[in-house]
Amino acid sequence: MARRFEYAQAEEIRDVFARHGVRYLFIGKSGAILLGYPDTTQDADLFVEKTVANGSATARALRELGFELTDAQAAEIEGGKDFVQLKSGPFDLDLVFAPDGIEEFEQAWSRRVDVEGFPVCHPDDIIRSKEAAGRVKDRETLPRLRAFRDYWLERNR
Repeated sequence: MARRFEYAQAEEIRDVFARHGVRYLFIGKSGAILLGYPDTTQDADLFVEKTVANGSATARALRELGFELTDAQAAEIEGGKDFVQLKSGPFDLDLVFAPDGIEEFEQAWSRRVDVEGFPVCHPDDIIRSKEAAGRVKDRETLPRLRAFRDYWLERNR
């Protein structure tokens, strides 16, 4: 049975990743929810900076969080494989080292939004990534995400 991703889990990620010095951004629907988007999601999506040092720190942080990483998964994380899906921990987690529609981590980092210490992709980057992925579920969500982005931008002027 799928478990819903919760705010407390985002706090755990934020706190453990901060201790390990991991550079990452919440992206996807989990990022939008942290910005105030009214929805739920089954997993957290993290855009992780693709460096060997950051990948190693990420693997250590995930183990501290309770993820049971295989050697192969740890190697994928340390090597910055484009997409790593984890279901062997306290919640489901997708690590994205090369999200569709976003050229470089530094660009997204410079546009990030800080929400109570959570580094979150700007709504434009979340939308850009979903547009580029082109999955049916993303296309169905895009009109609501765009409306939310417009509301969010107006509210945060």
